[in-house]
Amino acid sequence: MSRLLHLSLALGLLTTGCIKKFAINKLGDALAGTGTTFSSDDDPDLVADAIPFGLKLYESLLAETPRHKGLLLAAATGFTQYSYAFVDQPADEAMTEHLDQSNALRARARRLYLRAHRYGLRGLEVSYPGLGAALEQDPAAALARTRKQDIPLLYWTAASHGLAISASKSDPEMIAQLPVVEAILRRVTELDESWGDGAVPQFRITIESVQTGLKPAEKQEHMRKYFERSLQLSKGVLAAPFVSYAENACVANQNRAEFKSLLEKALAIDADAHPSDRLANLVAQRRARWLLSRIDELFLEETPEKSQ
Repeated sequence: MSRLLHLSLALGLLTTGCIKKFAINKLGDALAGTGTTFSSDDDPDLVADAIPFGLKLYESLLAETPRHKGLLLAAATGFTQYSYAFVDQPADEAMTEHLDQSNALRARARRLYLRAHRYGLRGLEVSYPGLGAALEQDPAAALARTRKQDIPLLYWTAASHGLAISASKSDPEMIAQLPVVEAILRRVTELDESWGDGAVPQFRITIESVQTGLKPAEKQEHMRKYFERSLQLSKGVLAAPFVSYAENACVANQNRAEFKSLLEKALAIDADAHPSDRLANLVAQRRARWLLSRIDELFLEETPEKSQ
């Protein structure tokens, strides 16, 4: 009887085309569950060249199995990280000498962030149909249903959206969407503030820098709080919090001494000491070196050292 049942199931798979879908789902599971192949790499340029193939592979598989949460998360994560490290940051670096190129890269980064955001929302809507529309009406109520297992999708949905807004600072309609990003980040904090070694408070430094309607002193206070919390949660082994705070808070506050000190701390981190964060640290340290090279452009004049 058991053999007959197995034969019947096999025939059903063959006649309905489910074998292809089953195989794609299994491949999707394997790809979505890849470990630290990229994150532990010591060659950012090699990774930059390799990632686009993987992203298009995700999209090809999603065309066949559009509700695969693992692949949707991988696409949301991958497009966000690729755009941030290898499109958005080069846009900044090209701004001084190649303005047209910088603008083109910035527009591309924005498109990639928005693509990542769509994948993140699709992943969340697999479990919570209609969540995207509900977020526009009442973000807190819409997110109340989400659970701890949703944190990765929640975070990357918010990160991609927030970075798209950051790349659209002259677009009032995009800026008006910041409350949704804030609501998602608050929900992640409620579910598990320590997730991602302080990823949420670190990212909120960037979000705070594009907030409108706040006095400069309020912004500085909020960014300082997020910076200190991110250091606590990451135990000081990540370069990104130092770079983010230096770039977003110290420049706005014209605190040259702290800017220099924080970037030097970021560069002092041994990327090889934490293999799973090696690539992220190398990318952040590259940003730190570029920022230090522009210190005389970013600060109007050398001022007495402020308390840190």
